[in-house]
Amino acid sequence: MNGIKNIIFDLGGVIINLDNRLTEKAFTDLGMKNFREYFGHGFAASFFKDYEVGKIDDQEFIQAVRQLAGLDQASDREIIDSWNALLLDFPPERIRLLKELRKTYRLFLFSNTNALHLAALREIWTGTFGESTLEDYFEKTYYSHLMGMRKPDPGSFSYILKENNLIGEETLFVDDAIVNVEGAEQAGLKGLFLRPGISLLDFQW
Repeated sequence: MNGIKNIIFDLGGVIINLDNRLTEKAFTDLGMKNFREYFGHGFAASFFKDYEVGKIDDQEFIQAVRQLAGLDQASDREIIDSWNALLLDFPPERIRLLKELRKTYRLFLFSNTNALHLAALREIWTGTFGESTLEDYFEKTYYSHLMGMRKPDPGSFSYILKENNLIGEETLFVDDAIVNVEGAEQAGLKGLFLRPGISLLDFQW
């Protein structure tokens, strides 16, 4: 890739596989109605974004979901398990690719996520790869709920560039959501949108 020295990867749908239908099914099985009305891409309840930038804690989030979804009888564990149901697996071939790319590029991770998802995906990682951690494959990892910013805010990308002395035009951002790629490009980065059905392995790095 001409001129690229740094790559910032999204996590969900890029490195770990996701299936949002599993979370929809889990909440529906709990008795929630109109799942997509509340959890679909167009839904913008403030507490979802607040949770992704660390403004509310796990218990506040669980209670907000319980009230919104009308799941008064659901336990915390049932809500947590339903929330995490979409998290699937880390394909080993993608991790091998990251290991190879580290020889040529500075690698970073930037994910819009939350504490419950992060804890769950770390368990999935450990169950697959043992003692290593996802963070071992990156120079630095950025999780929205820990950094207090989220994609597609151009300021979040500018923050990462500045903290690591990166030059925008030398930095590629990879995501499976076009709005996030557009946010990166607004901040001066190069963008790579992974369309549905396309994976990291389909590119010549």
